[in-house]
Amino acid sequence: MHTTATAGRPEATASDGDESWRIRRTGADLDRLAETESVFALGNGWIGWRGTLDEGTPSGMPGSYLNGFRERRGLDYPEDGYAFPQFSDTVVSAPNAALIRLWVDGEPLDVRTGTLRTHERTLDLRAGVLRRETEWISPSGGGVRIRSTRFVSLPRRPVAAVRYEVEPLDGPVEVRVCSDLLANERVPERSDDPRAADVLTDPLTAETRRAAGLDGVLVHRTDRSAQRVAVAVAHLVDAPPGVTADGDCGPDRLRVAFTGRLAPGERLRLTKFAAYECAPVDGTLPGELAELVAAEADAARADGFDTLLASQRTALDALWHTADVELDGDGELQLAVRFAMFHLLQAGRPDGDRTIPAKGLTGNGYDGHVLWDTEAYVLPVLTYVAPEMARSALRWRHAHLPEARERAAELRLTGATFPWRTIGGRECSGYWPAGTAGLHLNADIADAVLRHVAATGDADLLAGPGLELLVETARLWHGFGHRGDDGAFHLHGVTGPDEYSALVDDNVFTNLMARRNLRGAADAAERYPEQAARLGVDRAEVTGWRDAAEAMAVPYDRGRGVHQQSAGFTQRPEWDFANTGEDDYPLLLHYPYLELYRRQVVKQADLVLAMLRCPGEFTADEKARNVAYYQPRTVRDSSLSAAPQAVLAAEVGHLDLAYDLFAESALRDLADLGDKTADGLHLASLAGAWTALVQGFGGLRDDRDVLSFAPRLPRRIHRLVFHLRWHGQRLRVTLTRNEARYELPDAEPETSVELWHHGERLSVGGGAPVTRPMPPVPDAGPEPSSPPGRRPPRRAGG
Repeated sequence: MHTTATAGRPEATASDGDESWRIRRTGADLDRLAETESVFALGNGWIGWRGTLDEGTPSGMPGSYLNGFRERRGLDYPEDGYAFPQFSDTVVSAPNAALIRLWVDGEPLDVRTGTLRTHERTLDLRAGVLRRETEWISPSGGGVRIRSTRFVSLPRRPVAAVRYEVEPLDGPVEVRVCSDLLANERVPERSDDPRAADVLTDPLTAETRRAAGLDGVLVHRTDRSAQRVAVAVAHLVDAPPGVTADGDCGPDRLRVAFTGRLAPGERLRLTKFAAYECAPVDGTLPGELAELVAAEADAARADGFDTLLASQRTALDALWHTADVELDGDGELQLAVRFAMFHLLQAGRPDGDRTIPAKGLTGNGYDGHVLWDTEAYVLPVLTYVAPEMARSALRWRHAHLPEARERAAELRLTGATFPWRTIGGRECSGYWPAGTAGLHLNADIADAVLRHVAATGDADLLAGPGLELLVETARLWHGFGHRGDDGAFHLHGVTGPDEYSALVDDNVFTNLMARRNLRGAADAAERYPEQAARLGVDRAEVTGWRDAAEAMAVPYDRGRGVHQQSAGFTQRPEWDFANTGEDDYPLLLHYPYLELYRRQVVKQADLVLAMLRCPGEFTADEKARNVAYYQPRTVRDSSLSAAPQAVLAAEVGHLDLAYDLFAESALRDLADLGDKTADGLHLASLAGAWTALVQGFGGLRDDRDVLSFAPRLPRRIHRLVFHLRWHGQRLRVTLTRNEARYELPDAEPETSVELWHHGERLSVGGGAPVTRPMPPVPDAGPEPSSPPGRRPPRRAGG
C-alpha cells in the first residue's frame, strides 16, 4: 500500500484571507446543484471537471470532459436538402476520476439524508483549487468531518488530483472510503430548451482495463467518432493501523476502497492522482495509451500533492500578473470580474493547437461546440492577457482549413467556409439560416488574426497560418459578393450576429468585418509575397480584394439618421412590446421565427457590435444616434449582448447604463441571470466583463493597429487598474476620477510604447509612468430607453 506521512508542506492558502479571490457557497443548495457545478468547474484547456460533490450524488449534471473528445450522431430532417449536414458531434464525458464515496457505519454519505451540520465549498481563484468542508451526522448517529481539495493542473496538461480527508466528530465510526473511476456516468436529459445538449446513453465502449494495487487504468473508445480515451488513477493513503484496502475493476468502473475504524483524533486521508489522454483509434493502440496515462499518474504521485499545488499557484501567479483587474467601489463586481478571468484563463492552453468551446469545458451546453463566440469575444481578451492561448486557438482553426475548404466547395463557394458549430472541424449546425448563413464567422476569425498580430507583432503567425486564414477567408468574400448596379459591393443572403434576423442583405456588421478581412489579407499578401505566391495569390487577386473592400455597401437610413442593421431593417414593422409580457422572454421560445425575422426586434448587439469592432467606420455623432435607435429595440435574449452595448453606451456618455450592462455581463453566471448556467458557463459573457471594463470605461480601441485610450469612469468605480500585453511589454493602466496613469512596470528604461490618450499621442517608457488628466464626460442627454422591462437592473447609483 502506498502511504504518505501527514507531515510536510501545508496546502497553499493562496488568497491570504482576501475574500475578493474566493467564491463561497454554503448549504446543500439542492435546487441549484447543476448551476453550482458549473461555477465550481475546474479545467486547464485540456481536462474539465465539473464541480460535482466528491461523492457524485446528488448531482445536477456530472461531467468530466476532454477538449475535442466527442461522439457523432445523425441529424434527421423532415425534409432533407442539398448540403445539409448529415452528422453532428456531441461532447461526451470521459471516465470520471473525481469520485470519492464514503460510507459511515454502513450508510452512504448523502447531503440529503441525516443531519448536515455544516457544508461549505470554496473556489479559490488564486490557488486554482476547489475546497470543501462538511460535517455530517448519519441517520444512525455517526458523525464525521470531511475535507477535500481538488484541482486540474495548469502546468501538467494530463493531470488532475483530489485529496479527501475524513475524521470522526465525537465517537468512533466505521468508515469505507471508495475511490472510483467511472465511465458512462448517467447524465440527465434537459429537453426544455433547444440550446441544451443532446445526451447520448453509454457512448463509450470498453476496450482495456487493468488494476494493480492502488493503481488502475480504463481505456474506452467511441464507435462513430473513432476516438480512444484512457484514464489512469494512482493513490496515496495515510490511515491508522487496521485500515484495509481492497478493490475491483470492471469494464466501466475501477474502484479502490479503504475500510476501517476511526477513533476520535484519527484521520483517513486519501489522495488520488488522475491522468487523461485521448487519440484517434487508428493512431494509438489501447495498451500504448494505457501505459502513457499510467506513467503520467505515477509521476504525479511521485511529485506529490503539495508540490503540484505549489506549481498550480506559481502558474496562476504568472497569469494573474497580467490578467488581474482591480475595481474599487463595488466588491461584488470585483469578485465577479476575477471569477470571469479565472475561467477564461483555465479555458485555454498555450501549448498545442487547442480551441475554446462556447462553454469551455464547464458543461455540455451547445453540445460542447465551438461557435463564433471564441474569435469574436474570447480571443480579443486572451490576446491581451494570455496571448499564447489565443495563438493556440488560431492555430486550431488553421489545422481545420481542409474541412473549411471542403465545406466551401460543397456550398459552391470559393476559399474556405468555417463551420458555425463544430468540435472536430465539420459543420454540426442543422439549422442553416442561423448557422451556415452566419458567414461573418469567417471574418471574425480573420479579425482575431489581425488583432493578435497587431498586439503581439507575431510575424511567424502572420507569415504562416495567419496568412493562409486571411487569404482563404478573403477569397470567400470576394467570390460570395457581387457588384450591384449602384457600383457597390453587396453581400446578399447572410445572417449577422442578431439571430432574430436571418438571410438579410448587406448586414453592416458582416460587410464591415468582410472589408477588414479583405484589406487585412491584401496587406499580409503584400508583406509576404513569396508565402502568398505559394498560396496562389497574384497581383490581380489582391487588387480585387482591395476594390471590393473600398466598394463595400454600408446601408444607411438618411431619413432617420442611423445605420441600418441590414438593408431595409429600419423599414420593417416594429415589434409589439406593449403586448409582450415578462414571461415571453426569451422570445425564441415563445414566438415563431417567421414573426421575429420580419420585425425590428434585435436579439443581441449587431449594429452596436459593428461599432465596437470597427469604430473607425463611424463618426462620434453616428455612434450616438445608432445607440439611441437600437437600444430600445434590443431585448438581450443572448448573453453576448450586454458587453458590447456597455462599451458603446460608455463611449457615447451614458455611463450609468453602461455600468448596469457591465454588471449584467459580469454576473451572468454567478447570479445565473439567464437560468442557463446549469449547462455550463457563458465564456463570451465572462470575456465581456473584461471588455466592458477595459474597452468601455478604459476606452481601449485597437482597430487601427495602435493603442488608443479614452477612459471615463462611472460613479460606482473609484479606481480601475488593468494590464495588457503589447508587443511583449506589460502595460499597466490606472484610472481614477482625476487622472489616467500609464506605465511599463517590468520594462527597462530605454523601452517604450506609443499610445494615445483622448487624442493625445504619448510615449510611455520603462523609466517612469506618464499621467494625464481625465477630461469631464460630456453631457450625452437623456439615457436611451430600453424595451419595456428589459433595462438591466439599476446598479450604478447604488
